[in-house]
Amino acid sequence: MTINTSTQEKLLIIGCGDIGQRLAQQLSPNRYQVTGLRRHPPEDVPYLQYQVCDATHTGELNALLGREAFDIVVISMTPAERSDIGYEQAYVQTCRNLVAGLKHYQRRPRLILFVSSTAVYGQNDGSWVDELSPTEPDSFSGKRLLEAEQVIKQSGFAHSCVRFSGIYGPGRNRLIEQVKQQRASASTHYTNRIHADDCAGVLAHLIELQHKQHLAPVYVATDSSPTPMFEVVSWIAEQLGIRDFLASDAVNERGNKRISNQRLLATGYSFRYPDFRAGYAGLINLQA
Repeated sequence: MTINTSTQEKLLIIGCGDIGQRLAQQLSPNRYQVTGLRRHPPEDVPYLQYQVCDATHTGELNALLGREAFDIVVISMTPAERSDIGYEQAYVQTCRNLVAGLKHYQRRPRLILFVSSTAVYGQNDGSWVDELSPTEPDSFSGKRLLEAEQVIKQSGFAHSCVRFSGIYGPGRNRLIEQVKQQRASASTHYTNRIHADDCAGVLAHLIELQHKQHLAPVYVATDSSPTPMFEVVSWIAEQLGIRDFLASDAVNERGNKRISNQRLLATGYSFRYPDFRAGYAGLINLQA
């Protein structure tokens, strides 16, 4: 296949792991030239070009931004450690470095997408939550993500922050393993989920949508079925033919809220996996 590079948009994915790779696969190679940044990139990924870069280090990211201008920047980081300092470095520092570098070299991408999380919401009473709900996180992760969002919002660049709920998919089989190991929770608290393919699908959708209209500053990205944890693990156990799967001392995920995806649906996005049953069915079949 011949690709006309003169008509391609240049897309940079900072912290290009699983979600970044899935995004690159969903984008047309005729329309996008994708560069992924990682400290230790994998080899032989044919659908994107990896470059070695630690975006938390100002000098490394600046060197890249000085060499090349990008039309779209997606920030999809994974902290080196699950701690306050880990989140500050991965999210807040990376966003500061990016904004400072773009301004220094007078780069102006048409869009910055920041991958955030519904951890920015602290609601714990089973209430419905959307983009207009108060963000009062009680966790360091939620606080740091909200801080990073503010860096992007105050940058002056066209942007949108996408708050994903609990991500599952290939390689993210924690609930299935808990059921198999009889460590699942009987909690009646609501859990909110999104398949990794839909994470990438949402990002690709917003990248295309911005050609036609202004994006909202925030989108919540979650499937259409907030469900009590007990119902989710019970269904998984039934599909696996497992009768005893609960642990009395199992700790449920933090929070208890029902997250609405109505703003995202109103943009025309169609979920590949609109509920946990559709998504987990394929994962369970892979393990059968």
